[in-house]
Amino acid sequence: MRVVVAGGGIGGPAAALSLHAAGFERVTLLESAAEIRPLGVGINLLPHATRELTELGLAADLAELGVATSRLAYFNRHGQEIWSEPRGLAAGYRWPQYSVHRGALQLMLLRAVRARLGPGAVRTGAEVAAFQELPGAVRVCLRDGTHVDADVLVGADGIRSAVRAQLFPAEGPPPGNGLVLWRGTTKVPHPAFLGGRTMVMAGDGTEKFVAYPLGDVPDADGRVPLNWIAERPLDTPPPAPGDWNRPAERDEILRHFADWRFDWLDIPRVISGADSVFAYPMVDRDPLPRWTHGRVTLLGDAAHAMYPVGSNGASQAIIDARVLARSLATRPVDEALAAYEARRRPATAAIQRANRGQGPEVVMRIVHERAPDGFTAEKTLDDVLTPAERAEIASAYKRTAGFAPDVLNSRPSYSVSGDDA
Repeated sequence: MRVVVAGGGIGGPAAALSLHAAGFERVTLLESAAEIRPLGVGINLLPHATRELTELGLAADLAELGVATSRLAYFNRHGQEIWSEPRGLAAGYRWPQYSVHRGALQLMLLRAVRARLGPGAVRTGAEVAAFQELPGAVRVCLRDGTHVDADVLVGADGIRSAVRAQLFPAEGPPPGNGLVLWRGTTKVPHPAFLGGRTMVMAGDGTEKFVAYPLGDVPDADGRVPLNWIAERPLDTPPPAPGDWNRPAERDEILRHFADWRFDWLDIPRVISGADSVFAYPMVDRDPLPRWTHGRVTLLGDAAHAMYPVGSNGASQAIIDARVLARSLATRPVDEALAAYEARRRPATAAIQRANRGQGPEVVMRIVHERAPDGFTAEKTLDDVLTPAERAEIASAYKRTAGFAPDVLNSRPSYSVSGDDA
């Protein structure tokens, strides 16, 4: 079977590797960029995604890329802790959670694709312009006037997917929610804060600061890279939606976060010390009524772009890839694509909706509404939001996103053999 995967981000290479592991040798990955460079900043891979990459034989590569996150903690805008929980192996999962640089992860996956499927399996400068359905096949038409024929086309070409645009031509640009994300990385003394393996989120539901280290081996100056995100409402209409690479000015961010200095993190100093900063209007995509049309289907952000809440975007794309490959290896094509969509579309639509409601991060908004000036001896955290409420918010999101520890640890593998690697 010939499979063409459009998109060389995270989901596309994960799909190519998953298809190869499931027994498919004729897989071509098309990437529009002439040169693939390690763009972007940090992302988190949750244990359900780490499991899939581990079963693809990439555990050692992952361990070298970033930090095995051991704790997640939420704080109010005054730096007072709201909720803290262990993550990854510390939480009883069989697989770690990793904080990694997106570009480093992308290049690692692409190296594996070339090593396993051959150097010709990845075609750069190959921008998909359209596709044509043929009897029992699909023709993928490229912007340069050439084409590639396949038995299946997988559109993994991101939030501004050309494949999705042809399937849903009236959809228009990604809708936004009026917030902007400023993202950057800054070298900070090791350990970064709170032990050096903690991911923190601080805010009030409208303004938010997220930070986590991307390395735990200090450089010659005793520093490690810290990934950070500052979020607040936009002051002006957004530029090109879905563009991660628009440079931003530090002073623009600092005027909103100048007083965010906590005992455990000096946020203005972190922002000021960034190598570079990028702005991204927070956008997603509405859940679709269907992903599959004939021999064409969608995967990752092309199928279900979601707000970066709960650290789920890249993880869900990797899971898509594994489920799709297993379905194609165990069923006729039409049944396989239907089974893939039936398993993944409702699940990811639920996460999209949960993320629009702020997912587990809603604790910051609730606490701010109930205690805008923070906690005191007279009004403690437990008075504001009970331990049971906090625990249920965290557990509910894990169930929705498919990484509740007991469920993930016990469910069967997506490998074709059904066995764990």
